[in-house]
Amino acid sequence: KVGTPQLAIPLALLSHLAADVLPHWDVATNKKGKTKKLLIAQAFADVVLGFVLSFLLLIFFFPQTDPFYAFLIILVAQSLDWATVPYYFFGMRYPPFTWIYKFSKYFNNDLDKPWGIVTQVVLVGVLLLLALFF
Repeated sequence: KVGTPQLAIPLALLSHLAADVLPHWDVATNKKGKTKKLLIAQAFADVVLGFVLSFLLLIFFFPQTDPFYAFLIILVAQSLDWATVPYYFFGMRYPPFTWIYKFSKYFNNDLDKPWGIVTQVVLVGVLLLLALFF
């Protein structure tokens, strides 16, 4: 919705932190009960699904938006999650990866399925309505 990159980029990062505060599900919820292989497969599927759904929302609700700009903003919004990949998947338990993990974990509020998914769907619906009408 914000066309100015100087404003959109920091807002994208902050929006992810704000969304993480709300109870939600992600593939790392209950990660202790999952094998590393399963966690990686679920994370990959989650990323693919997230990109597909994001671009479907763009196509149907915001067709005037440049897809490359949207992709950049999506990557920025996800950047803290991407930055935790070395910690989670490669066992890099030393700075700066521990700092990034602890910072991200401070904001993250897990909620298992199905309610964690329900909160995500409701949040996206509310944000979509706000973006369409304001």
